[in-house]
Amino acid sequence: MGSKYFLVAALMLVALVHADQNQTGFLSIDCGASTSNYIDATTGFTYVSDEGFTENGVNRVIADAYKVQVNEQQFWNVRSFPEGRRNCYTLKPTLGKGTKYAVRARFMYGNYDNEGQPPTFDLYLGVDLWDTVITQYPWFRVEKEIIFFPTEDRIDVCLVNSGYGTPFISVLELRPWNTQSYNVNETGSVLVNFGRYDLNPAINQVSRYKEDVYDRLWSPFTTDIWTPINTTSGDNITKNIYQVPSPVMSNAYTPNATSKNLGLVFTPGNSTFKFYFYLHFAEIQLLQANESREFNIYVNDDLSQGPFVPSFLETTTIISRSDSVSSDGKIYIWLNQTKNSTLPPLLNAVEFYRITELSQLGTDQTDVNAILNIKSMYRVKRNWQGDPCLPEAYLWDGLNCSYNANNPPRIISLNLSSGGLEGLISSYIANLTMLQSLDLSNNNLTGTIPDFLAQLSFLRVINLKGNNLKGPVPAALLERSNNGLSLSVDDNVLGNQKLSPPTNETSSSPRYSCSKDFFVPLFASVGGIWLHFIL
Repeated sequence: MGSKYFLVAALMLVALVHADQNQTGFLSIDCGASTSNYIDATTGFTYVSDEGFTENGVNRVIADAYKVQVNEQQFWNVRSFPEGRRNCYTLKPTLGKGTKYAVRARFMYGNYDNEGQPPTFDLYLGVDLWDTVITQYPWFRVEKEIIFFPTEDRIDVCLVNSGYGTPFISVLELRPWNTQSYNVNETGSVLVNFGRYDLNPAINQVSRYKEDVYDRLWSPFTTDIWTPINTTSGDNITKNIYQVPSPVMSNAYTPNATSKNLGLVFTPGNSTFKFYFYLHFAEIQLLQANESREFNIYVNDDLSQGPFVPSFLETTTIISRSDSVSSDGKIYIWLNQTKNSTLPPLLNAVEFYRITELSQLGTDQTDVNAILNIKSMYRVKRNWQGDPCLPEAYLWDGLNCSYNANNPPRIISLNLSSGGLEGLISSYIANLTMLQSLDLSNNNLTGTIPDFLAQLSFLRVINLKGNNLKGPVPAALLERSNNGLSLSVDDNVLGNQKLSPPTNETSSSPRYSCSKDFFVPLFASVGGIWLHFIL
C-alpha cells in the first residue's frame, strides 16, 4: 500500500481567530464581460473585465435559456479563443511571490456559440499541465482550483486547444491563503482540488465568502443513508488554522442506526494519482456522562489515525494521504467506531486534493523579462503569451531556445524580420546573453547600430538589412565580422567601412554548435542569396 501519514491541526492562532474580513490580494476577473467593473451582490467582490489580462479571444454571451438558470453574473459571459493553439491570462499578484495562492478557473459553456457542442481542452499553470477541462453539458459548471507558491511575480494561466472544441473561460479568481495550511512535503509539488464538501448543509447551496475568509467553495452534500445532526451553537465553534466556516462545521453526518461505521468511496480516475484528504471534525452534540464518541480512521485497509475523539465545539482537521488505490481502482476512507465508544463517528466536512508536481523550470527569468520588454517596446503583434520557450510545442513564433534538463531554457534566436518594428534597436536585446542569431531585417528601425551587439559573445548571425539605420558600424562589431560573425547591413550604413566577406564557415558550410542541447537556424546573405544553416 502507499505511504500514509496524518497531521492533526488543532492549533489555535489568535491572529486567525480574529481574521479581518478584507479582500487584500484578491483578484476577481469576469472573463468576457464588458469593460465596466461591478460589485457582486452575494460576496461583495469587485469583478473586473479581463481586458489587460489577456490579448486574444472574443467576448460572447451564453444563451438566454441557460442564463436564467444561474444567478451568478460571472457566468453570463465567456471569453472564447477560436484563434491560436495556446492563449494565456497573465496575473500579477499584489502580494508578490512570497504568498501562497489559490487560483480558480470556472467554466460554463451555456451554448454561447449556438453549436450545442461543449468543448474539451487543456488548462496550464505556467509551463505545466494543470488539468483537462471537460464541459459535458451546456448547463454544467466546471471548477478547477490549484494551491501553490508562485516562484515569480507573474502567474500565467493558459488555455490550450487539444482538438476537441474551442477553449473558453467564464471566471478567473486569485485568492491568497494562509501559508501554514495545505502544505505538501514534496518540493515542487502543489495541490489540485478534487472536491470540497459541506456535509448536511443547512441550506442546499454552495458556501463561500464571506463565511469563508479564503473564499473556498464548499459544495453541499446531502444523503438519505446517513443520519444528519446539527447545532445552533455554530458561532461558538472554535476554528483552527484551516478556518473552516462556522456554518459548515455546524452540521454533520453520522451513520444510520444499523451501522457503527461511516465510509467514503473516492474514484480518482487514474491509479497513479496521489491524494491528500482533509477531514474536518467538531463534536456538535453535548454528550452525557455515560456517552462517548471515539473512532479510528482508515484509508483503504491501513489505519491512518486513531483512536480519535472529536472535541466539543472545536474544529480538528486530520490529514490522511493515499499513494495508491485498492484493487478495484478506488480509495476507501472509513471512520470505524471503537469498542469503547457508545456513539458512532461523525464527519462535518471533507476536502480531496491531488498531489501534482510542477517542473518550475520555465525560461530563464532574465530572458523572459528581456523578451517581454522587447514585446512591449515594439508592440509585437504575435501570439506571444505564456512562457516563451515552454512547453516546446508552444514556442513563441520567431524564437528558438536551448533546452537542458538541469537548467532553464534560454533564448538563442530572435527573428522579428518584417515585423513592423519602429524606433531604435532595443537595448533589452543586450539582456539576451545567450543569443546566437538576431534578425531585425525589413523593418523601420532608426538610429545607429548599438555597441552592445558586439558584446553578445555567442552571437553568430546579425541581419539588419532593410531598415533606416545610420552608420557607422561599431568597430568592435566589424572586428567580430572578421572572426566568424555573419553581419548583414545596408550599404549606406557601411559608408567607407569594409565588411569582411563571408567565409566558408559563415556562408557555405553547416556550422555545428559545441552544445548538443539545442539547434538554431542561422541565416547569412551572400549576393542576394539566403543560405539556411542548422547548428
